[in-house]
Parts: sequence; structure tokens; C-alpha cells
Amino acid sequence: MVTGEIKNKIDSLWDDFAAGGLVNPLDVIEQVTYLMFIHDLDESDDLRAKESAMLGLKYKSIFADEVEIGSRKVDGRKLKWSVFRDLPAGEMYSTVQESVFPFIKNLHSDKNSAYSKYMDDAIFKIPTPLLLDKVVNKLDDIFTMISKAKSAEKADDSKPDIRGDVYEYLLSKISQSGRNGQFRTPRHIIRMMVEMMDPQPDEVICDPACGTSGFLITAGEYLKENYKDKIFFDKDKKDHYMNRMFYGYDTDRTMLRIGAMNMMTHGVDNPFIEYRDSLSDQNPDSNKYSLILANPPFKGSLDYDIVSTDLLKVCKTKKTELLFLALFLRMLQVGGRCACIVPDGVLFGSSNAHHAIRKAIIDDNRLEAVISMPSGVFKPYAGVSTAVLVFTKIGHGGTDNVWFYDMKADGYSLDDKRSEVKENDIPDIIRRFKKLDEEKDRKRTEQSFMVPVQEIIDNGYDLSINKYKETEYVPVEYPPTSEILANINELEKEIQKNLKELEKMLKE
Repeated sequence: MVTGEIKNKIDSLWDDFAAGGLVNPLDVIEQVTYLMFIHDLDESDDLRAKESAMLGLKYKSIFADEVEIGSRKVDGRKLKWSVFRDLPAGEMYSTVQESVFPFIKNLHSDKNSAYSKYMDDAIFKIPTPLLLDKVVNKLDDIFTMISKAKSAEKADDSKPDIRGDVYEYLLSKISQSGRNGQFRTPRHIIRMMVEMMDPQPDEVICDPACGTSGFLITAGEYLKENYKDKIFFDKDKKDHYMNRMFYGYDTDRTMLRIGAMNMMTHGVDNPFIEYRDSLSDQNPDSNKYSLILANPPFKGSLDYDIVSTDLLKVCKTKKTELLFLALFLRMLQVGGRCACIVPDGVLFGSSNAHHAIRKAIIDDNRLEAVISMPSGVFKPYAGVSTAVLVFTKIGHGGTDNVWFYDMKADGYSLDDKRSEVKENDIPDIIRRFKKLDEEKDRKRTEQSFMVPVQEIIDNGYDLSINKYKETEYVPVEYPPTSEILANINELEKEIQKNLKELEKMLKE
């Protein structure tokens, strides 16, 4: 979440773009993203060089040699953010426009890669050297502030996603561009879901509504943190990680462009990020992925004729949140797992489609967990109540007991400000989920508990936690009526006495 001094810097940056003549919000977001990507290329290149040196591995910097830009050859070092940021405004502008930007557009050697595909039509739109100079300097200040904050906190497991934070905050300013419905999943919720699923080095991971690739990036970072030796010291596994592990789809080219750059900056050379309407016949994927992590669009409504007939067979509906659940079941391999966010209505909706998709997940597969989240989790962008569903594709049944957890706090206030607070159930959720055998004896009055599948079936496949949670009422003992009346009489006498004293004072 962007707050304080960083928020003020971004506000000022937005004002500079407006004053400089760039007023389309999505143009602003794209241009800022390009510049952040250029900065991060420099930073990540230095980091990978240091890591390779420590591990005794060879590494060639992308800025090492002369770079061909059209018919020209340019010293690669001059394309580094840390070099051109110190140039005079005019020289910086010509360097970025004529050399740096063409360099990042043609950075990827595979012309069929997602990065190459979505950078082909990218355009450098910053109109003047003065505006570029202001933007570069303010972004530099933002990077410095983030770096200092991270050093002070020493929170390696909550690495600030600068690009995502800036994008999220800029997105909140959009009011009339037709993109209001898009918002990022909070990073700590993504991290919670990834930790619960514990991705392995041989996974094939997909987000069919990937946006800026937050789930894929977090899964990649988790793998690097926990299985670094297995991935990077095994040639085949490293090749799998770089080229065949991550898949993301979206229908917004801006999102895809940002997502592709985001993945490359985080060290994944060739993620498969593609323009695709996941719910249509354009998506042929079936039994392909071992892990799906997603927060699909809510409250959307589609025409039947553009929805894949396979999905309509599972649940005939126009609601995107239900169709995506049917899609996940189709896309997963047998034994594949899914952690996804759904609006609360999916849990208890009474329509035939709601009932059918819940029945399919419970009867034909293995529903493992329902984590109800408070309605403030997505503020300030949306106030909808949501839940995380965790299930495994079996194909012939397998649900035995379902684990329910009532999340009351996620570490942030549940108002529009979303300030940090001490109350946070997320560590407890991860800890309990990884030890579900210990959950079987918990009472229904506790924050988490198990519910037998037959009880859920008997309740019409209702998955709302309030259907099963029990409230423990503590009896309150009151004094006898005669004692209460005596106390009231005493109070009345005291009031009358004070009134008489007040009248006496007024007469004097």
C-alpha cells in the first residue's frame, strides 16, 4: 500500500505528467512502468552479476557489449539507468528515446515470447526533456525511499513490489477511463495463498486472469526462497523455471505488457503470458496445469455465445466468478491444486449454477479449505466480502472434511486507509492449514474448524462459514428485581436532593 512520503511523491509525479501534457491515465501508467522496468533492469542485472560471482557461475551483463540499435552501435553501459539519469535533460531525453527505449523493445531474443509480442506496439510518449528529467528524478527518489524503508524493516519476506504499488495507486486515480473495475490483489493475500500451496520446483503454474502477474511473481519468489538449490543447480529444472513453469492470460494488452516486464524483472526469462479470453473457445487448455493461483473478475456477465460450451455444461450461467471455477477444474491436471478468491455469493448462492459448481467441486473433486475474509480486504477499490477456496482436482470424488477459517484481521485496518495494525490472522491461517490433522478436534466456536462433507451436502452444499460456526453464549446473572428497584429509588432520591440544592442556590 502506498502511504506517506511515497504517496506524496507519486501524487507530485502525476501532477507533473498532467502539466507536461500527458493526461490519459493509462498512458501515464504505461510510461511510468517502462521507466521502472528500465531502472529494475539495471538493478537486477547488478544483483544477478553479484549472485553469480558468489556462486562461482558465469554471467554476462545485458549491458556488457556494444548494443545494435537499428544501424547504430551504442555502448551498452550508457543504457543503464544509473548512467543516463545523471545526464543533462536534453541528452537524457535523446538517449532514452533513441537508444534505451528501442533497446528494451528488442531485448528478448525470442521474437515469439510474450515480452516481444507486447513490446512491439509500445510507444515512448513523454513529450519533453523537462518532463522526463522530472519523472526520472522523482522515480529515483521513490526507489531510494523504498530501499531505505526495506533496510530499516529488514523484512525479506515482504519485499516491496514498487511497480505494483505505483500501478495500484495510479489506478485508484482513474475515474472515467473505463477501467475502474481493475484492482490488484493485496500482496500479503497473494503471499498467504502461495505459502499455503507451497509450490514445488516441477510445478506448471497458471493464472488465467493474470493482470500484472502478481500471483506468478510471488510463486516464483517463493520457489527461489525455498528451493533455490534444487532449481538453479539443476540444468533441467532451471530451464523449466525460466521457460515452461509460468503461464498467464488476460484480455488487456496494457496488463499483459506490464505483466511480461514484471516477470522478466523478477528473473523469469520467458514466461508464457498471452492475450486470451480464458472463458471462450479461444482457450483450449485442459488437464495441463499442476497449480492455479487466481483472483478472477467478479460481478461480470457474459453472453452465452462467447463462453466455451465445455464450461456451460458444468454450470449454465453468465456469471464470470462461477465460469472461472468451472474453467479451473478443466485446466487442472488430475491431482492439480487451486487456490482462488471468490466473492461470498459463490459460497451460498441459491441459483442452479451456484449449486452445480459447488456440487462439482465437492462431489467430484476434493474441497480442502474455505477461508472467509473480511469485507475491507480489497478497500479502497472494492468493499465486497470474499473468500479463498482451496481444492484439488480428483475427477471422481474425494472430499471428506472441509476446513473453515474465519479471518477477522489481515494486518491492516479494514477502512479505506488500510493502515498497518497488530492484529493479523494470516500467520495463523498458514500454520493451521499446514497441520490440518490437528484441526479435527477443534470446536465450532473456535476461529477454525472441520465440517464433514455429509453435513455440507445436507445443507444444500452451502459453504458460508456462518452456517456451521457456533456462537458460545455466556449467561449473564442480574441482581433480583427488588434490588434493582431499590437502587433506582436511591438514585431518584439523590437526584431530588441535588435539584433542591440547585433551586436554593438560584434563589440566593
